[in-house]
Amino acid sequence: MAEIVNMPRLSDTMEEGVVAAWLKNVGDKVEEGDILAEIETDKATMEFESFQEGVLLHIGVQEGETAPVDQLLCIIGEEGEDISSLLNGDNSTSESKEDTSKKEESNDSSENDSSNDELPEGVIIVTMPRLSDTMEEGTVASWLKSEGDTVEEGDILAEIETDKATMEFESFNEGTLLKIGIQEGETAKVDALLAIIGPAGTDVSGINLEASAKAPAPKKEEKKVEAPKAEPKKDKAPVAASSSSNANSSSSSKGGRIFASPLAKKMADDKGIDLSQVSGSGENGRIVKSDIVNFKPSAGGSASASSFVAVGTETFEEVPNSQMRKTIAKRLGESKFTAPHYYLGLDLDMDNAIASRKAINELPDTKISFNDMVIKAAAMALRLHPKVNTQWTDKNTIVAKHIHVGVAVAVDDGLLVPVLPFADQMSMQQIGAKVRELAGKARNKKLQPDEMQGSTFTISNLGMFGITEFTSIINQPNSAIMSVGAIVQKPVVKNGQIVVGNVMKITLACDHRTVDGATGAAFLQTFKSYIENPIVMYV
Repeated sequence: MAEIVNMPRLSDTMEEGVVAAWLKNVGDKVEEGDILAEIETDKATMEFESFQEGVLLHIGVQEGETAPVDQLLCIIGEEGEDISSLLNGDNSTSESKEDTSKKEESNDSSENDSSNDELPEGVIIVTMPRLSDTMEEGTVASWLKSEGDTVEEGDILAEIETDKATMEFESFNEGTLLKIGIQEGETAKVDALLAIIGPAGTDVSGINLEASAKAPAPKKEEKKVEAPKAEPKKDKAPVAASSSSNANSSSSSKGGRIFASPLAKKMADDKGIDLSQVSGSGENGRIVKSDIVNFKPSAGGSASASSFVAVGTETFEEVPNSQMRKTIAKRLGESKFTAPHYYLGLDLDMDNAIASRKAINELPDTKISFNDMVIKAAAMALRLHPKVNTQWTDKNTIVAKHIHVGVAVAVDDGLLVPVLPFADQMSMQQIGAKVRELAGKARNKKLQPDEMQGSTFTISNLGMFGITEFTSIINQPNSAIMSVGAIVQKPVVKNGQIVVGNVMKITLACDHRTVDGATGAAFLQTFKSYIENPIVMYV
């Protein structure tokens, strides 16, 4: 049976969401727990997990489109199933199963009536909310209200720690906090009884807390509230916010409550903006983040002049992602999130390398760089430590008998990695010439596909930019990548004396599936011996 999946409420203040990206296409098979899409809320872009399994039959909100909470997002069902009846109905309120409406009709006079009989009039059961797409239980970090306190709609009841963050939980009801069901520091499943709100003085001692948490809450009559109109305030000075503003509630100049999201209230407080002067664009005139961002104070505004130290316009330019950037993002993302990276760092004494390079470059028709020395030393070290020159697959580890070194080259649109084949068999002069040739092709966009394929190890050097230390993401399917920093002068100890030394920092990122810590450390020690004594690379 096909099921409708609606736009979820992924944050406590979310009123609408934007589909940033679909991770499934129409016709794809969906398992329970699969990530369907990335949805941008008012707070973050979050992954939306499927709670159904079947085939994705229809997408209702395309990438980049915005839809309110509970609008049809997609339909999941059996392959080839007819969903025309679901599409022709009211998407925003359609039920995912035919028997859902029947169940509601049959239960209107039984379950709801019985729950209303159990709960005193006006009493609302508040349950542990699902504040993230993967949240299964939550921990009450702190209560911002105590039993007996008055609660207004929009007040922050508690701070709840989810599996992703600690978030404020806003009340959608008003009354008195009659009972706290989960104490600070305690953890409970989603939908467990969190609190009871109702008329002051109501006796809730006879309520079965466990049963009440499962019972449907009594339907609340919706109040239609007109959006507040922005009116010039000439004759009346704005009334200062009441002391309840600390609980995210404030009063307007007319004495009425101002409806605003917690994020909007915090931003207004930080910027010194009087919420009574802000016109809300959210549901029922509620003030949301964008209203604060776009707010421009009027000449007669009451906000303190000292609050507006800088005045300007926030502007953005949308630059379409090139195919190169998309490919880089995809491949590096796959590498970072599939390969368990760890890092090994080492300081190298470059005094001998500097002297050796100077002597070599004084020879006729000879010129080498420190990068050429690094590539040669790494290639020779890989010959002695083949476990670093590997690839991981689900079935086995592939040990490359040849050594092809990839060299990261920055270009206008991103990063390319041309490959030096059989680098261990090349001289430093040959390495230098080949690197210059490939780098020139890369910058002129003339590299051929076969010149960027087949690397078994990669080197990224940012030393020429003055970067002393950094880490790199492994260039799949390699098992390691070396990050090379700049040579800097610093105090070092030699023969028991503090002297000025030339030091270069290198960092090796390893895939722990193929390269153990001891293996990576042994490789670096061999590399160090070559760099610090370059003459051995000629022997």
